[in-house]
Amino acid sequence: MEDVDNIELTYLSISDYEALKEAMVESYTGLANPYWTRKQVETLINQFPEGQVAIKVNGQIAGVALSIIVESSKYEHLHTYKQITGNYTFKTHRPDGNILYGIDVFIKKEFRGLRLGRRLYDYRKELCEKLNLKGIAFGGRIPNYHHYAKEMTPREYIEKVKRKEIHDPVLDFQMSNDFHPSKILKNYLEGDSLSKDYAVLLEWDNLYYEVKSEAPSAIKTVVRLGLIQWQMRPYSNLDELMQQAEYFVDAVSGYRSDFALFPEFFNAPLMAENNHLSEPQAIRELAKYTHEVVQQFSKLAISYNINIITGSMPEMQNDRLFNVGYLCHRDGRIESFEKIHVTPDEVKIWGMEGGNHLQVFDTDCGKIGILICYDVEFPELSRLLAADGMDILFVPFLTDTQNGYSRVRNCAQARAIENECYVAIAGSVGNLPNVHNMDIQYSQSIVFTPCDFAFPSNGIKAEATPNTEMILIADVDITLLRELNQFGSVRNLKDRRTDIYDLKKKKRRE
Repeated sequence: MEDVDNIELTYLSISDYEALKEAMVESYTGLANPYWTRKQVETLINQFPEGQVAIKVNGQIAGVALSIIVESSKYEHLHTYKQITGNYTFKTHRPDGNILYGIDVFIKKEFRGLRLGRRLYDYRKELCEKLNLKGIAFGGRIPNYHHYAKEMTPREYIEKVKRKEIHDPVLDFQMSNDFHPSKILKNYLEGDSLSKDYAVLLEWDNLYYEVKSEAPSAIKTVVRLGLIQWQMRPYSNLDELMQQAEYFVDAVSGYRSDFALFPEFFNAPLMAENNHLSEPQAIRELAKYTHEVVQQFSKLAISYNINIITGSMPEMQNDRLFNVGYLCHRDGRIESFEKIHVTPDEVKIWGMEGGNHLQVFDTDCGKIGILICYDVEFPELSRLLAADGMDILFVPFLTDTQNGYSRVRNCAQARAIENECYVAIAGSVGNLPNVHNMDIQYSQSIVFTPCDFAFPSNGIKAEATPNTEMILIADVDITLLRELNQFGSVRNLKDRRTDIYDLKKKKRRE
């Protein structure tokens, strides 16, 4: 091959026809009718010019990709190449369809090795995203299958190609470009003796596809988190405590945050007035404030236009003590969450019980999960939430010592990696000398990310100064999670071996 001075990706022109015909004849030596007629190419260009592109090397056609747009119902069932192209007339092209269907793609032999095919597929993917189509589909030939047809079925052949036991130049290339086999097409391409007339329907899903709707979408893709690193200090009454809480809500909403996250037991200072009681009695007195705190937070969420995660508070339910928090939506809805795993200290000192309520919450910023402190140290919980579509995990916590904090921190970061999600943790700092069992607190609030090229290399989006009262503001991009799930260096969710293990949530106990 001569030296490459210029590589250009251009729209195909009818003036390229003779060069295109020559290239197709050279590339498809095994087919009876290896090239399109001039009229067919002209029809494609007139109907859908953006779908017909050529790569030229030093001004010479080196490769071509031809496409039409179809409605997904046209290819979901078994079909042939003749049917999908409308008997080669391309009357099946629908500008208002939702699938980019590949009609042809090839690279001339002398230009193979320059990764030009990847450029053509990358263009198709960009076009699919630009036109807001659901994805790309096409029937992929399996030209090496004729060597194995007597000893294995097409399905067995494809499985061996997937396992790299057999090399198939076409199928290997398609799968390396993120296309996944979805079904086998029999009698797909007339005269394809090398493939024994079989093909594989290959698909690529557009992560950015949005269902067309006349109603404006309220779901945000870039979400701003506001974490409150709360200073424990004496408060004379509930109004004084909520005044400080409103100050922080005002601060994070002033930065147009979508969420405000408070720590676990942020209202513990109110126990000081009951320090003369035993610890179990004192925390049950504190539980009497919970309903009023939630109602005031809900009003703040509405008036400051922000979703508030209230941290957690003690709550009595049928004379039993639980650790419960609330999600106060900015549209006025209120939902609760419970600490599932209570610590040995909470059981021993307070007689607290673990809850059994675990769910993903639908918000105007997508699906979120909330786990209280110790719960984040149990990976099963966050994996169940991830399976239900969680994108952001919030963890309000309270730790007294640095080693306790390290357990929460390290486990939270692991949850971000293994579940391909963002994890935001917020805790309290300072001390409460007049509250039993709440003497000191250690905290550093952080927003964790997965560890891949689109994220910080250390998996930390933002972090607060340790043991200092402050707010932490961070933006997280949900679309990056979609890309990670599909194209990440490792894909923790997709690569799970569910053929040998599974995780299921039991029915909720009342």
